[in-house]
Amino acid sequence: MAAWKSWTALRLCATVVVLDMVVCKGFVEDLDESFKENRNDDIWLVDFYAPWCGHCKKLEPIWNEVGLEMKSIGSPVKVGKMDATSYSSIASEFGVRGYPTIKLLKGDLAYNYRGPRTKDDIIEFAHRVSGALIRPLPSQQMFEHMQKRHRVFFVYVGGESPLKEKYIDAASELIVYTYFFSASEEVVPEYVTLKEMPAVLVFKDETYFVYDEYEDGDLSSWINRERFQNYLAMDGFLLYELGDTGKLVALAVIDEKNTSVEHTRLKSIIQEVARDYRDLFHRDFQFGHMDGNDYINTLLMDELTVPTVVVLNTSNQQYFLLDRQIKNVEDMVQFINNILDGTVEAQGGDSILQRLKRIVFDAKSTIVSIFKSSPLMGCFLFGLPLGVISIMCYGIYTADTDGGYIEERYEVSKSENENQEQVEESKEQQEPSSGGSVVPTAQEPKDVLEKKKD
Repeated sequence: MAAWKSWTALRLCATVVVLDMVVCKGFVEDLDESFKENRNDDIWLVDFYAPWCGHCKKLEPIWNEVGLEMKSIGSPVKVGKMDATSYSSIASEFGVRGYPTIKLLKGDLAYNYRGPRTKDDIIEFAHRVSGALIRPLPSQQMFEHMQKRHRVFFVYVGGESPLKEKYIDAASELIVYTYFFSASEEVVPEYVTLKEMPAVLVFKDETYFVYDEYEDGDLSSWINRERFQNYLAMDGFLLYELGDTGKLVALAVIDEKNTSVEHTRLKSIIQEVARDYRDLFHRDFQFGHMDGNDYINTLLMDELTVPTVVVLNTSNQQYFLLDRQIKNVEDMVQFINNILDGTVEAQGGDSILQRLKRIVFDAKSTIVSIFKSSPLMGCFLFGLPLGVISIMCYGIYTADTDGGYIEERYEVSKSENENQEQVEESKEQQEPSSGGSVVPTAQEPKDVLEKKKD
């Protein structure tokens, strides 16, 4: 009886799961060729996928949850998916080059999503991009609400100006990453000091920075650099994104499961430098920590001891290793200053030699990983081609040997024929030139025998 109840409960749970999947899928539309003509009527969040793609299969349940959530909150954004292999012409028109590709389509504009593939991040992207490009902040209460809600956001303060036009252009390009607002000078918090108007500010890390055209250069480039918090928990995707900022990344490489003093101390030192020396270094440096050294080892093509500190230039694959033992914040600050003044030598880079080294390292890493994960598969993948090559080499070698033997025999027989011809020619030359019958030497023994008979 107990077994029967357990089996019934298991079947009920399975039924609920299947129903949930069906319900979620019901809010994600399967798109076909008619989408090209009808898409301008609505705002669409579309997943372009390939049926054979493993990453696409991993995204599918998350995408179904996105569709359900967007429908439940009454969002004007419709969620769909398209098989890019079946409708390749439409996918090419939207610039799909890999799978999965997530795009928000609004009118004639198409925005690529490049963030983490989680439900909350995708929904946040859809809300940000589907709304107004620049959102007004009409009151201080609304301003304070935005500060609590968003970790990083940009604000234009002032009236119409050439700076505002640049701000709009930058927002149209970078809305996929962050929020853009506008406000009057009265709405801005009292602790904000503006030397001139109009102005563009970024609010993050419980403080703010004002854009300075002479020191910061192009507005769009400055926004792209400042759209990150000053201290972050890093991963491979985030390091890739930081490559566009041109900043150096100071990393504490630690094991977060290890609670020893050395691991926590290095992380605390990096955090203190990011906080206390923010005004001094924020234009040139990004700070953070990374759990484990696997990704860093691949980037550096070397084995990095944990815990340690490394400074990366993700734009050209250069890196800086410690020239001193980091005991306190002052040591870390001195290390950073030495990097800035060129005292610490940069390693790595993207030279031809480094690229060749990268190819060899990647090939070696791939082979090792295959043999570690599946030794039998590794033996099959690499043993089979080596066996075929060995058989081909043996066949070529034996073919050359037989050919040489035949050629040698031909040369010998040819030389024998030539020798025989020379002998016959010499015999002909020895015959007398006078008249009369010439008795061949071969017949002489026959004549002698006949005389003996007589």
